[in-house]
Amino acid sequence: MLTDRYRLQRQWQQLQKNKANAEAIGQFTQRVLKSVERAQTRLKNIPKPDFSADLPVIERRHEVAKAIQDNQVIILCGETGSGKTTQLPKICLELGRGVTGLIGHTQPRRIAARTVATRIAEELGSEIGQTVGYKVRFHDQVNTESSYIKLMTDGILLAETQNDRFLNQYDTLIIDEAHERSLNIDFLLGYIKQLLPKRPDLKVIITSATIDTERFSKHFDNAPVIEVSGRTYPVEVRYRPLLTTDEDSPDYDMVSGIVAGVDELCREGPGDILIFLAGERDIRDVSEALRKHHPPQTEILPLFARQSAAEQNRVFKTGGQRRIILSTNVAETSLTVPGIRYVVDPGNARISRYSVRNKVQRLPIEKISQSSANQRSGRCGRVAAGICIRLYDEDDFNNRPAFTDPEVLRTNLASVILQMSALKLGNPAKFPFINPPPQKMINDGYRLLDELGAVDKQRNITEVGRQLSKLPIDPKIARMLLAGAEQNSLTEVLIIASALSIQDPRERPMDKQQAADEAHSKYKDERSDFIAFIKLWNHYHDKKKHLSQNKLRKYCKEQFLSFLRLREWHDIHQQLHVQLAELGLKFNQQEASYDSIHRALLAGLLSHVATKTDKFEYTGGRNLKLQIFPGSALHKKGPKWIMAAELVETGKLYARIVAKIEPEWIEPIAGDLVRRQYSDPHWEKKPAQVVAFESVSLNGLPIVSRRRIHYGPIDPPVANEIFIRSALVESDWHCQAKFFQHNRRLIEEIELLEQKSRRRDVLVDDDTLFDFYRKKVPDNIVNGASFEKWRKQAEKKDPNLLMLSKEVLMQHQAEQVTADQFPDQILINRVPLPLEYHFEPGKAEDGITQTIPLSLLNQTSSERYEWLVPGLLREKVIFLIKALPKSLRRHFIPVPQYADQCIKAMSSTSGALLPALSEQLRKLTGVEIDMSDWRTEELPLYLQMNFKLVDDQGELLDESRDLDKLKENWAREAAASFRQIPDSDYEKRGLTSWSFDTLPEQITLEQNGLEVTAYPALVDKGDCVDLTLMDTKAQAAELTRYGLRRLFMLNQADAVKYLHKNLPDIKQMCLHYANVPPSPYADNKQTDISPCEQLKSDLIHVAFDRCFILDQPTITDKTAFEKRITERKSDLINLAAKLAQNIAKPLAEYHAIAKRLTGNIPLAAINSVNDIKQQLGFLIYQGFVHDTPDEALKRLPVYCQAAGIRLDRLLTDPNKDKQRMAEVMPHWQKFINKVNKIETADFKEYRWMLEEFRISVFAQELKTAYPISAKRLEKQWQQC
Repeated sequence: MLTDRYRLQRQWQQLQKNKANAEAIGQFTQRVLKSVERAQTRLKNIPKPDFSADLPVIERRHEVAKAIQDNQVIILCGETGSGKTTQLPKICLELGRGVTGLIGHTQPRRIAARTVATRIAEELGSEIGQTVGYKVRFHDQVNTESSYIKLMTDGILLAETQNDRFLNQYDTLIIDEAHERSLNIDFLLGYIKQLLPKRPDLKVIITSATIDTERFSKHFDNAPVIEVSGRTYPVEVRYRPLLTTDEDSPDYDMVSGIVAGVDELCREGPGDILIFLAGERDIRDVSEALRKHHPPQTEILPLFARQSAAEQNRVFKTGGQRRIILSTNVAETSLTVPGIRYVVDPGNARISRYSVRNKVQRLPIEKISQSSANQRSGRCGRVAAGICIRLYDEDDFNNRPAFTDPEVLRTNLASVILQMSALKLGNPAKFPFINPPPQKMINDGYRLLDELGAVDKQRNITEVGRQLSKLPIDPKIARMLLAGAEQNSLTEVLIIASALSIQDPRERPMDKQQAADEAHSKYKDERSDFIAFIKLWNHYHDKKKHLSQNKLRKYCKEQFLSFLRLREWHDIHQQLHVQLAELGLKFNQQEASYDSIHRALLAGLLSHVATKTDKFEYTGGRNLKLQIFPGSALHKKGPKWIMAAELVETGKLYARIVAKIEPEWIEPIAGDLVRRQYSDPHWEKKPAQVVAFESVSLNGLPIVSRRRIHYGPIDPPVANEIFIRSALVESDWHCQAKFFQHNRRLIEEIELLEQKSRRRDVLVDDDTLFDFYRKKVPDNIVNGASFEKWRKQAEKKDPNLLMLSKEVLMQHQAEQVTADQFPDQILINRVPLPLEYHFEPGKAEDGITQTIPLSLLNQTSSERYEWLVPGLLREKVIFLIKALPKSLRRHFIPVPQYADQCIKAMSSTSGALLPALSEQLRKLTGVEIDMSDWRTEELPLYLQMNFKLVDDQGELLDESRDLDKLKENWAREAAASFRQIPDSDYEKRGLTSWSFDTLPEQITLEQNGLEVTAYPALVDKGDCVDLTLMDTKAQAAELTRYGLRRLFMLNQADAVKYLHKNLPDIKQMCLHYANVPPSPYADNKQTDISPCEQLKSDLIHVAFDRCFILDQPTITDKTAFEKRITERKSDLINLAAKLAQNIAKPLAEYHAIAKRLTGNIPLAAINSVNDIKQQLGFLIYQGFVHDTPDEALKRLPVYCQAAGIRLDRLLTDPNKDKQRMAEVMPHWQKFINKVNKIETADFKEYRWMLEEFRISVFAQELKTAYPISAKRLEKQWQQC
């Protein structure tokens, strides 16, 4: 026997090699004899075929037999009805084939394999399963001892190559219906071509109704071709094209054309009509139209693959009435329907095509090829002359392709490639396919196998692939089974997988669809159509236990279930169960969960995942738009995520047999198949690491969106750069390391300089800082933890390794940014309030921001804030001047020069800015500026103070650049929350001695959580002093001078009493002082004491100043205070006496001059006399001793003497004085106009320069204290 030859040959070689003994050789001989005996028995029992039937192939059987004998391969092209399918195996038997091996006979479909086997068995007078057997998937009716002919599907033969690579069980192979060019057929033909040189004894017969004989012959090295006619009666072909201009109703036109064609054929005479249609929907539509159109005696029978066996068998039973069979292309070649005399061919069919681009199996309706059209017409004319009506014209027929594209060009090649890899058949691109598939389809097959884990990236088969290849089912379904074992759900997954491998056992007859749906509803599961299979399986097997086979059949029919398919399902399940056990896979004993079942299924359906994007629409991989098939339990309430057993495109792309899944299942199952994209890598302060958002997609379908992940391990170089820039350069990190705090403080100091100066060129840029750290920090540092670990070791060698310096950080020193120009705070009600500087053009906080506690709001003044800070005042003044109307602005060119002159003459104590600026410009140019001329609304934000109003906890209440508006809106709340500054060591009242520690120049104070600077000061309260805080250093220094004087006087109280009684010439001085006028200055305070007491008090005050304070080092503590008293108290009485004598002279001079001015004055001297009176009024007045600066006080006698000399000369020459007065008056008038408006140091100096100028004009002989002239006066005025 052929099956024994290879095995026995190997055993003999082994015996020879091992020099076997006689016993072993004897055993071997027995095996050989047994095989020979079996062959002889088969030869003896070979059936004798009968060729009495009148068939074309029988007429030429001797020619066919000789061709088989003389050639290893022959090609038999026999038209429909030639008898080739049933007679060729008998011819082979007659030749003695089938003895040492079976005559293998393949059919494309199981139904054909069964019916052909039954027919041949009948002709040979044998029971099925004896001389003739058949084998279809998981159903074997072949007797190894008595069978000679084996009918099978081409898929069975292909599966057998796994365990019988040389097909040794066959001595003859008949590959029938090769014209269908299915994937299995093409693969078999290629496989057989490679096998033939290794099996010279093997005979191969390739048959077809119509075939591209030249292509097949060439493929098998010019094998001989025998053509056998099949028609016994002629067939007339009539072309009846559909004539329509309405492209929107093609279905109606086709139905109308069919009805018209049937009418035409019915008029020709009796006989059954076969109508070819594209699908079940067309069959339903045409069936309905014919029932309405034709008389009742006409029987209309549908025929399609999804029907039950009983329904299909109806077409083989002829009757007395005319039959109209509505069939898909299943009746084109696979089944021969008896009694057909007429054919209606619309010329199209639903052709399965695989879309490489979309990875879905499409079922478009296409025009059939010429060979298919001829096959259809060949189905009539068997019993009488036939007529075929084609619903298209002859030109259309002639322009169609001669043959239908083979399936190898229309389907996914994964299964074939997997089998080839398992059989080690080499590169699929080099495999001898009759029509080699394009490389893109081979690549796509590998892609699916890669998705299933069956091949690696080098396209070598994996262990998973080897296991898949051993299971005779679709690789996707096989992958579910392997995953079922991994998920501990193999028991349930096997039920589902075996169901997916057969036609759905649930039947839905066209005339009982609603009843069928109701019967099937008990199996539905709202989450999963796959679970419905388990429910159906359990239900069926429960009934099987309690019902007899007949009752079970009846029950299945009542429940619209196919008993045969259920049995097939059971058989497949059993066979797969055995094979899985052989693979070592374990079945779960406990019921598996929904999740574990569907995760296993998902392993085989990763490309069939979709997410809901509209009410009924889903988006799958590669952006496919699809819908759940209407028959699914999930159709109406589709879940967010689904997977489908298959995606089929008919009119739309449908997902069939679907289930709800969770998107988080996909990523771990898909593994390397997913595509990961990372976006927005950034530093996060809290975890101290670089974080990115990971998006995961499968075939372009997003399954994870913006998941936070640690980016360091993914892209270390980028993470290292981000870490350095964010954590170190930008200081965005909670790091307590010494270097970090040092660097941060240093940068903040420099940044504050930039904010104040409104420049970005002081601090070096981030790239410089980055380069500094990059040179020191290793490349593998990507987060805070790794940095700290490295730093601690690195700083042991160099503690200053990461320390920055000003030299590194600063591009220049920003000398113009001083504390005086840009103070850090302003004092309000003795509370220092911080100023913030922001250099952010275009943003709301640009400029200076003053934070004001609600409790101090009512103590603020908008006038003060008009002056901003000295460092920005110049810019503001320049802007204001430039914004003036052109008619005014032209007088102040160059503007910066005028701005500088104005600023020198003004101070924030001058009241509101705009009036002061108007007056100053008027003084410089004489041009009057009205308040309405100033365009403050055009000021940029940074030249307007911003105000933040906060509560006691520092929380923001309001913000505005209009302080008055803030005060108006919050006045009531501010009054309610008003409070004084909190208790402080520098807030003491009623001090009479130095009973405190030190008197520092400045201190740091916390107010509302803010650290600000304040200036301690001693304030004279008359009988005591207060220690308090001031907002500026200058104010504190001035107040402290008077406060210190009071402390010295309190300490030297006895000396004060003595001086009150013993000042020299005090009585005479009091007499003179009693007649001096009141102070001309507006802010001079009126007192209740007598002029004499005021004079004494002022003299004593000035004496104490000269003795203990003026021209001496500043006192800051008690020790220095007491030392000053010890060293200087002995000088006090003498200094006071000398001071009194110096004051007595101008008083006496004033008294004399005043007496003279009261007499008769010539009319010509009136103006001069008034000028002298006014001059004296600003020299000698109530309080002049206290108010006059010490240097001026010393010159006071000279000023009075000069006035006396002038008066002498005036009385003798009034005209001369008038001329001299004309030199003085312009300057003097300027002083008079501003005397109570300006209090700057420059103005005070100008005032005493006027007195020296008067000496130079009216009494040159007295000499001035320093050079003086009108020009010098004018220059000084410019600074006022």
